[in-house]
Amino acid sequence: MRSAIRIGTRGSSLAIAQTEMTMAAMRSIDSAIRFDVEVITSAGDAAPNAPLGSLGLGVFTSAIESALLEKRIDLAVHSLKDLPTEVTPGLSIIPVLEREDPRDVLVSRDHHDFVNLPANSRIGSSSPRRIAQLKHGRKDLLFIPIRGNIETRLRKAEGLDYDGTILAAAGILRLGMAECITEYLSPAICAPAPGQAAVAAQSRSNDHEILGLMQSISHKPTAIAVTAEREILRAAGGGCQLSIGAHATLEGDEIRLFATVTPLDGSISYRVEVTGPADDPEIVGRAAYIEFLEQGAGDLMHGVTR
Repeated sequence: MRSAIRIGTRGSSLAIAQTEMTMAAMRSIDSAIRFDVEVITSAGDAAPNAPLGSLGLGVFTSAIESALLEKRIDLAVHSLKDLPTEVTPGLSIIPVLEREDPRDVLVSRDHHDFVNLPANSRIGSSSPRRIAQLKHGRKDLLFIPIRGNIETRLRKAEGLDYDGTILAAAGILRLGMAECITEYLSPAICAPAPGQAAVAAQSRSNDHEILGLMQSISHKPTAIAVTAEREILRAAGGGCQLSIGAHATLEGDEIRLFATVTPLDGSISYRVEVTGPADDPEIVGRAAYIEFLEQGAGDLMHGVTR
């Protein structure tokens, strides 16, 4: 074992928390492991006010991947949903740790649940996926762009310009801020991003020492579920940019995968639910993709952004 493992991460509170969780899990395998943490600024962090869609794929991950390829770090920790489905040549990705609650949540300034939000409530979100699905059920809400880390968005949601915001439950829970949550949204109302709430470790493909450590803390049920979800994106060819929601659960030796595709105006929602073998999650994801095509969602899947 090398004297220290250089680990790269973004600088947000959530990214640091996920990195610390990953290091703790690895130390449980080998207590002698020492880490040197390097905080790396991503394109998304460097342009906090720019629309995410304008920054391209890998907005939160490409700078960290470059550090890996240039051997400035040995290991990276990401939120899996930020990683494009096409793996960068020379790098390997393994889902690690047990997945947190994958649902989205509503944080309402006046503590209204979603169905009881007053008409014209101003909801902060810069996610076309969330906006599209929520418009499908509530066309009377106003969705206003919001950027920043979790703490920033929560603070904005308490101010005069917003009546609430939509966030991933996982980030709030990992930061110990569950008391801020007004309502956990059912995936039937707002299906999460594929891979949401899962943590991914990444290393160079030829670094077998680090790969072995990553594999030792991989949580198999999580890896199976997120593989099925992300296979829909991979089949559609759009990485993390597609406006697709997906939620996979394991039931014995089967996967149940629910997924949605919705245009930004919320006018229609394509929905599929498929089951398949847990030992072949890719085929379950591809089956969902094919079902979308059969429903007529092909043009939408290949032409919208998340």
